[in-house]
Amino acid sequence: MFFRLFLTLILVNFSLVSFPKIVRSETPDEWVQLGRRIHGGFGSYVAMGIRIGLDAMEKLEAKPGELTVIYQDGQFTPCPCVADGLMIATGATPGQNSLKVVPSTVNIKTFGVAILKNKKTGRSLQYILPLSTRSQLDTWNENLTERERYDAVMNAPADDLFSVKID
Repeated sequence: MFFRLFLTLILVNFSLVSFPKIVRSETPDEWVQLGRRIHGGFGSYVAMGIRIGLDAMEKLEAKPGELTVIYQDGQFTPCPCVADGLMIATGATPGQNSLKVVPSTVNIKTFGVAILKNKKTGRSLQYILPLSTRSQLDTWNENLTERERYDAVMNAPADDLFSVKID
């Protein structure tokens, strides 16, 4: 009996060590809580970063920590809050040198640009947020609760929020 229990414990430990899994099951409420904790509040700009990060991870077949991210605000964007959402979704961080926020562009028609690259495959995507995205995000920030902001960003048609180019 003791031997069987001992053998079972060894096999369970071996399987946990040998076959690790990344479990990622954030619910909308967990994303909001995480955004609030990391950013200090949860607005639609952070939700936009999460949406882009999750979309890129799916399209580039990447897991958390497997992307590099460059985010650039537009000339009239009030803050790079989108970058915090990108960090939350992708696991890219400034400390790991996998997330960089670069100075604003001179293109006055752009709210922001995010370039996400798979470290393993080299494939990358460029997300361009037109200036019109800002007015929609600002409206959501003014009129919706944190959770409703998350839902609004996640459920809006992608074409209304950004365009994606394959680099």
